Amino acid sequence: MNTQATSGARFFGDTAVLTGRSLRHILRSPDTIITTAVTPIALMLLFVYVFGGAIDTGTLAKGSYIDYMLPGILLITIASGIAYTAYRLFLDMQSGVFERFQSLPISRSGVLWAHVLTSMVSVAVSLAIVIGVALLMGFRTGASFAAWLGVAGLLMLFTLALTWLAVIAGLSAKTVDGASAFSYPLIFLPFVSSAFVPTESMPGPVRWFAENQPVTSIVDSTRALFAGEPVGSDIWVAMAWLVGILIVAYAISMSIYRRKIS
Repeated sequence: MNTQATSGARFFGDTAVLTGRSLRHILRSPDTIITTAVTPIALMLLFVYVFGGAIDTGTLAKGSYIDYMLPGILLITIASGIAYTAYRLFLDMQSGVFERFQSLPISRSGVLWAHVLTSMVSVAVSLAIVIGVALLMGFRTGASFAAWLGVAGLLMLFTLALTWLAVIAGLSAKTVDGASAFSYPLIFLPFVSSAFVPTESMPGPVRWFAENQPVTSIVDSTRALFAGEPVGSDIWVAMAWLVGILIVAYAISMSIYRRKIS
């Protein structure tokens, strides 16, 4: 029992120290957070002020178009942000930092968790920036405090699941471009979902894909929480997708990592 307690304490302590190291790198280079927020903000401006008037969301949108499309923009923000996790992890692998860590009496898994926690913090800041801009553009919500907590929890679970996918890319990539390019399909997924238009307006095969991929259930759940409406079964579908992705991505990441350091 004492050995397990000591091991657990060392894991948390080492992870905290290594997370602090990664966060200091971001503070010295805040352009990664700004860059993560710029593209979603640009898309938000484009869709609201250029395309918004021509997009018919039917009876699903009870407010302005920005109220309808913000959940999708937030998911794009997350997908953009986790690309930097793969990028930073790849650079650490190539620079020999991991080899130096192996020579120290620190928790091996703490190295990966430090990158994951850093990703969650940086993405959370980017999300706050995007929501702030959305409020300036007219976004309004009837969400209660509990609903806001639900939105935050769902977005952070989405970030955690995608970050472990980014760990796989960072550990497996052969080039720095390959490490970050994996996020492109993730950024594209919200465009083939209910994020910007109702799925009912899509042709048959595209509609089937949109309604059965994970982004749609996450977007619909987030939109309902923002509107203060019942989320129905969408929240459970979203949770099942995210927990499943998280478990698989974590298992694959740790398997690759053990092979890398063995």
